[in-house]
This record gives sequence, C-alpha cells and structure tokens, in this order.
Amino acid sequence: MASNFEKMSIEETLTQLNTSLKGLTEKEAEERIKKYGYNEVKEKKESPIVKFLKKFWAPVPWMLEVTIVITYILGKYLDMYIILFLLVFNSIVSFIQERRAENAVELLKQKLNVKARVLRDGQWKVIPARLLVPGDVVHIRLGDIVPADIKLFEGEVLVDQSALTGESVPVEKGKGNVVYSGSIIRRGEASGIVIATGAKTYFGKTTELVQTAKAESHLEKLIMNIVKYLIIVDVALVIALFVFSLAVGVKLSDVLPFSLIVLIASVPVALPATFTIAMALGSQELARKGILVTRLTASEDAASMDVLNLDKTGTITENRMRVGDPIPAEGFTKEEVVKYAYMASDEASQDPIDTAVIACLRDNNIAPGNYERLEFKPFDPSTKRTEALVKTENNVFRVVKGAPQVIAELAEVPDLKNYYSTLEELSKRGYRTISVAIGDKEGKLKLVGILPLYDRPRKDSREFIEEIKRLNVKPKMVTGDNELIAREIARQVDIGDVICNINEIKKLEGKERIKKVEECDVFAEVFPEDKYFIVKTLQEGGHYVGMTGDGVNDAPALKQAEVGIAVANATDVAKASASMVLTHEGLTDIVEAIKTGRRIYQRMLTYTINKIIKTLQVVLFLTLSFFIVRFFVTTPFDVILLLFANDFVTMSIATDNVRYSQKPERLDAGKIVKASLILAFLVVAESFFSLWLALYLRMSINEIHTFIFDMLVFTGQFTVYMVRERRSMWSSRPSNFLLISSIFDIIFISTISVLGILVYPIPLQYVLLILGVSFGFTVIFDRIKNISFKTVGI
Repeated sequence: MASNFEKMSIEETLTQLNTSLKGLTEKEAEERIKKYGYNEVKEKKESPIVKFLKKFWAPVPWMLEVTIVITYILGKYLDMYIILFLLVFNSIVSFIQERRAENAVELLKQKLNVKARVLRDGQWKVIPARLLVPGDVVHIRLGDIVPADIKLFEGEVLVDQSALTGESVPVEKGKGNVVYSGSIIRRGEASGIVIATGAKTYFGKTTELVQTAKAESHLEKLIMNIVKYLIIVDVALVIALFVFSLAVGVKLSDVLPFSLIVLIASVPVALPATFTIAMALGSQELARKGILVTRLTASEDAASMDVLNLDKTGTITENRMRVGDPIPAEGFTKEEVVKYAYMASDEASQDPIDTAVIACLRDNNIAPGNYERLEFKPFDPSTKRTEALVKTENNVFRVVKGAPQVIAELAEVPDLKNYYSTLEELSKRGYRTISVAIGDKEGKLKLVGILPLYDRPRKDSREFIEEIKRLNVKPKMVTGDNELIAREIARQVDIGDVICNINEIKKLEGKERIKKVEECDVFAEVFPEDKYFIVKTLQEGGHYVGMTGDGVNDAPALKQAEVGIAVANATDVAKASASMVLTHEGLTDIVEAIKTGRRIYQRMLTYTINKIIKTLQVVLFLTLSFFIVRFFVTTPFDVILLLFANDFVTMSIATDNVRYSQKPERLDAGKIVKASLILAFLVVAESFFSLWLALYLRMSINEIHTFIFDMLVFTGQFTVYMVRERRSMWSSRPSNFLLISSIFDIIFISTISVLGILVYPIPLQYVLLILGVSFGFTVIFDRIKNISFKTVGI
C-alpha cells in the first residue's frame, strides 16, 4: 500500500482517502475505526488448555493411550495406573518446559501504543495512537516513534528506519515521501496524512510474517520415525506370536497379556520427556554463558545448523557511523580536516554524521583550539550542508561541511578530476563521504579535505566468522544496504565474495533457485520478506538455518529459522521472535551455542540408541524365548517396573560429560536404528545366554522371572556407558549424576531382588552372577560397537 501512495501526489492521496489537509472530524474518525479497526496488531493466542491437551495428540501418547485401554479391558488396573502416570508425566514436563513467557505479537502491539498529535475538528490534539485512522492529519517531530504509515505534505525529517528496513544510515524524508510506522524521527518536523494503520502498515505486515513463521520441529519428526520402526517390529512379532500360538494350541487368553507386554516394552515412554529435559538443561547451561533460550528445540537445532545468516547492521557492524581515514586537500593535514569538520558539527542535534565527527576528534585526541562559534546552520536537506561562522583570536571565517558535489560547487578544488576520482573509489569501497571547506565570511571557499564515513564491523566479527567456518557452518551476510557497502564489509570480515541480487534470485524456480541461494555469500538491498524468503529457500534445500538480527525487520526470519538469534542490542520484537537471545555484546557467544548444542546432541543420541537397543532386546528376547521355552520369562509387572528402573534413571544422560564434534550433527533415524540393530542382536544373544544359565542352574519359573528382570536392568545400565562414547567406553569419565544414578539403580534392584520386594526373591549370589555376566558382555561388545558406529557414520 505504501508503495502505491508513494507514487501519488498529495491531491490524489487526499482524494483516495476522502479527506483534506484540515483533517477529520471526531465523528468521521469514529466511523473509520468501525471500517478499518484500531491502529493495533491483533494477536493470535492459543488457550493454555488447548496447548496442554495437544501434548496427548502425538504418536507416542497414542501408543500409551491404546495400551491404557487394553490394560483396562483386561482388568490390569495397576499396570493401567502406572502407564497413565507416565503419559501425564510426559505431557506436564513438555508443557511446562515449552511455555513461553513472552509473545512477539504482544510486544509489537505495545510498540504501537504511543501518543500521536492529530488534527481533529480543526484543532490539534494528542490522542493514543491506536485511535488513528486512514485520512487523519498528524504532526511528527524529533524523537517521535512514527505512529502509522504517513505520507508527508509539509516539512523535512531525518528518519531512522534501520529497525524496519535494515538500512544503517538514517534517510531524509520530505514532501511526497512516506514514513513508516515504528521508525524514529532523528531530526526535523513534518506533517502528513495517515495512509495505513495496524496490520496494514509496513510494521504490521512484518507482524503477520512473524505470526505465520514457524520452524519445523526436527525432534518431533525424529521421534515419529523411531516410533515407526518400533511399531513395525512390534506388529510383526505380535502377528508371529499369534500364528505360533494357533499352531501349537496355546490359548489366546494366555497370549493376549503377553502381547500387551510386547506393546508396553516397545513404547519409548520416556523419550519425549528425556529429550525435553536434556534441552532444558542445555538451555540452563547456555543461560550461564549469557545466551537465553526461548524455544527449547533451538539447542538441538544449533547442533545441526549448517548455514548462519548474519544481519549486517547492528550484528556484524556496530550500527554506528564512524569516520575513516581523512583525505586532506593540498596544504592541509588530516587533523585539520577533522578539526574544521568538528567546528561545523553540533552534538545537540544528534545527527549521526555530526556524532561521528565529534567521536573521531575525541578518539584521536585532536585539539580543536580556542574558537567561538558565532553562527551555526544545521543540516538542511535542500542545501545538503552544515555551516558555521567561527571566530578565533586572529580571524573570523566560515566552515562548511556537506555533500561532496555541493562543496565542489561552492569551493575551490585544485584538482577536480582527482577529487571526483577519489570520491568514486571511496564509493566503490562502500564509504559514504562528506567534504569540508573553509573561507572568508562572504568570499570563495577552499577545500580542506574529504571525510569517509562507514559503519565499521565489530572487533570480533572477523574472528567469529573464522571460528564458525572451522565448525563447518557456512556464514552468509544479509543486509538492506547497497551492494557496494555490503561488498566492502564482506571483504573486511572475510565472509565471501559472491554477492547476489535478491530480485534476480526470485525469478528462478525450484532447485535452480535453491542452488543460487546456497552459493551466495552476501545478499544486499533486501527487505524483511526477502530475509524470510532466504531462510525458507535454504530450508527447502534441506539446510538447518540460523539467523541473527536486531530489528523489527529481522523478526519474521528469526521466527522461521531453526535457530533465530537476537543480538544483545536487539529490539523487544526481535528478541521475542528469536529462539536465542544474546546478552553479551558481539557474536562470539554464538560459537558457544553451537558447541553446547552439539554436546546436547551427543547426549540425546546416547539416550536414543540405548532406548532402541533396550526396546529391541526386550521385544525380541521375550517373544523368541516364548517360542523356545513355552513360558513367559518375565511378568507384565516386571516390564512396567523395568520402565522405571531403566528409562527414568537413564534420563541422567542429559547431564553427561561429552565432547562436541567439528561438523553439524543430524539425528538420522535410519542410521541410528541401523547402528542400534547390530548391538541389539548382540544383547539379545547375551539375554539367551542368561536364560540358558538360569535353566542350567535349575531355577524355578518365578526365580527365572527375577533373574531375567535383573539382567534386563543391568544390561540397560551398562549399555548406556558403552554407547555414550564413539570410541572406547573408557575414553572419558561420565558425569557424577549419571554415575550416581546408575549405582543407586543397581543397588536398589539388587536389594529388592534379594529381599523379595515387588519381585520374587532370589539368592544374592544369583544377583552378583548376572551382574558380572552383564558387565563382562558389555566390555566385549564395546569393541564391536566402534566398528558398528563407524560403518553407519554416527
């Protein structure tokens, strides 16, 4: 809409909006509020109750819910209550950990909650900005947050819209131009006509992108894939069990409870809760390092991130104009160029160029000398210069600084060709320039020199980019600035030299478009929707995308990216849209986020592999052993107890000491299952050896139940230590919490087995025997594990 009004004349705008320069009446405004709505962003909220109930609508909960129904039908109420507890426990943990304290849309709404000076009933009034309507006549001045999209018909203003468009330099706006809601007036005053309010503004459209943006949960996909594999194995074994039972004449009433055991054993009941806890603990670890995580899956996704889009302004650079190396004219020094520019600058104006000149003088300890400023004319967009009349002990002279072309017309330039050649070279290198001249009060001016201006990179930007390259994450710079500035900054931080035009990329389709975006190192002159488009395109190419930013314009892309990172000086909107918020200046904390994320990945991988091995061990062993010995080698209650003894104790894996890898990690369900299958078959073989041992020792069926139960618990604990390391299990020391949990679990199970609490009692020597057997097999299997993991590439 803004672009349409930008092209219209003032008269056409007034006609289009059915208004006049005298403004609206209160009655007309009330009618328009009914038509256009309030000048605010409507939020999309979901009931907390609905959010909680959704925790019960997913593959793992479905399996638990089916099991609960079956146990109820069979009258196994204790089993039913235990499984119901597991289901509710998982849901509560996930709900609490994922609940957000902040809402991006709410912050956007608050941003619009400002006051506005409006002409109503022929009088100027101050009203809440939410009551503005299209057609209102408003007045804006220094320091104001622009309350709506406004087409100016009078006055001149300097507008800081970096938070909206990413442009690092404030822009001049005058009659006929449009200023956007949410931008800030840095200088001047102007009056204009409101052309858009609320969600129809440039600001509001960004809000809509924030609302619709959503990163896909790769964790959720992984769990579904793993459950899919487990269900296939489970269903196949149950079918085989029923066929075998019919063939040998076993009653179905005896087979059904055992099928229930197989079903319970194959459900990874603690998997979602464990993943959530692992990521929550990782979030706490990141918080201690100054990184606030607002979306739990971000810590997992940081491990997989292979592309990081870096917003230039305020992220790679300081978002602050600086003076480069001054270029003096003949007869002057660099210090004099800065000194005279300082005389024609005013700190009170908060003009970014004046501020840069003043900072340059102070940073370089240049003495301005004794002088008195008799007159001062601030920057005027029509003349494009600043002037000062200065008095020293011996002289009164005029100092002028401004656009180089303007100064060239006013001042004597010794070598005009060289002057313009210098300006062109500076422009190619991405610098803005101003020129400085002095002269008599009424006489001809003389060129003093040229001051290059630029928004310089942060001191740590180059080092940071080198570091993430070493971690095999590809950096890309995304900016609203022009190609020349983008190219120069990219050179300084060594991010790459492939500069792309986003409009040309948008003309491409499918794989060709994805390939082009992948090849680009720098995207220049982009708008908010372009950043969002870049992130989406990379995701379509199978990449896990990170995005840094600090402004409103970055919010949609931050929300869409797997890892949206708001830098320390970011706006509230950017912080609320991001999944990570840096609290320290600079970008080096992102490296810590990647390393921590990769450690979290290793912990989750350990748990997942262990759980798959245990599930396959229990399901295959219990089913096949029934085929062989014609009785159940453990009881349904023992399997339920096993869930507590193994699954919830192995949650302590979330605290384990692990190393991060030098490359992005991906939780590939297929590879994980393949690696787990080899070890699972070995553990099943161990299980049959344990069953043979029990039969050899002539144990009773009840003793065998406890003996096998102990074996399943002990092998479950030892398997954790085998799979936690990609090398030998002795390569690194586990965390204290993991060790203590395992020791406590083994002591607890041994105690109840000997005393006969919850299970049938067996002698202590049987418990120690199966403990030793389980440990011995684990040491042997550790050698094979190394080959298995290398073969499948995990």
